Amino acid sequence: MHLEKSSARWTTTDTAKMAVVTGLYVAVTIVLSVISFGAIQFRLAEMFNYLPLFNKRYTIAVTLGVAIANLASPLGIVDVLLGSVSTLIVLLICRAVTKNIVSLKKKMIITALIFAFSMFTVAGQLSFFYQAPFFFNWLIIGLGELLSMGLGGCLIYLVNKRIDLTK
Repeated sequence: MHLEKSSARWTTTDTAKMAVVTGLYVAVTIVLSVISFGAIQFRLAEMFNYLPLFNKRYTIAVTLGVAIANLASPLGIVDVLLGSVSTLIVLLICRAVTKNIVSLKKKMIITALIFAFSMFTVAGQLSFFYQAPFFFNWLIIGLGELLSMGLGGCLIYLVNKRIDLTK
């Protein structure tokens, strides 16, 4: 099963879909901001990290969503820059690692694990700026990421059953 629609350039519809995903990422993060930032994080908007598995246009949409949402972070511009660059890199890694895997469930599990591992970037920021214990924070934030990606992954999987996310 090939998950991605191939397109030489973006249409107005593609751009609109990207804007919706970016907006949803920001809205979900801000509405749940009390649990979206800090040493204990449960950022439900991370479910959108699965969308680039379906179509590469969502790599930019999710990255922009992270950048805009992180404007509300206590770390401000530092989190905007580091969070969005980290997200972009991890999304590209996930696409590369899963591109030859046929099973959507396996792609999603691998993506969740890679994102949970990548939370060392958030732990590093907290350690640097707040002298928080790095490994403890990495564990707690990584587990929060795994939980949010797990729950969000179930939602995205079910949405994909009803709506073709590759289009």
